[in-house]
Amino acid sequence: MKYYISLLKKKRCLIWIIALLIIGIYLFRYIDKNIKPTVVAISEVRARSVTTQAINDTIKNKIKKDINYNDLIFVKYDNEGRVTLMQANTILMNSIASEVAIEVQEQLMEMSQSDIKVPLSNAFDTQIINLPSINVRIIPQGSVSVDFATEFESSGINQTRHRIYIIVVTDIKMIVPLVSENLRITTNIPIAETIIVGDVPEQYINVPRDDLLKIIR
Repeated sequence: MKYYISLLKKKRCLIWIIALLIIGIYLFRYIDKNIKPTVVAISEVRARSVTTQAINDTIKNKIKKDINYNDLIFVKYDNEGRVTLMQANTILMNSIASEVAIEVQEQLMEMSQSDIKVPLSNAFDTQIINLPSINVRIIPQGSVSVDFATEFESSGINQTRHRIYIIVVTDIKMIVPLVSENLRITTNIPIAETIIVGDVPEQYINVPRDDLLKIIR
């Protein structure tokens, strides 16, 4: 009798173990299929936002209001006051690119020392239940690439707005529980502009791409 009771208890215990395993597998697959993509997407948005803000703040603090359009672009006029040539100050641009790249890299390294909190309530789109937060870590990957771009835009009759942008491209790794993803962050910030009266000159010497910098490998 005791033998059968013991055997029955073992069978019940085995059934409970199997049931718990099935429930665990079901929950894992449900979370992996339905919840994880949402958590990863929200974490990615947060990681991009924090990284972009850090880059923007770094560039603004580094450049401030000290950069003048005429420092970056040399404009040549003819005897009638018409613009005939625009040439970029490559030396100054490379110097700015070098300083910005180093500052951005240092800022990203500081960010990697601490985690970003992302509330799970955002993933479930509810504020009723107070869910815990997950930790998101951002780790810089590779080099920080700094580039310049220009834009000509019509600005009234016989006027053209010339705007200069600084472009920062960096790769980061976003790490959340059980998942990691590589992200590329591109930030464009206008740093100088002017109004050209008259036609845009046919000769415009931009910064050669071979002279642009990729700093901190």
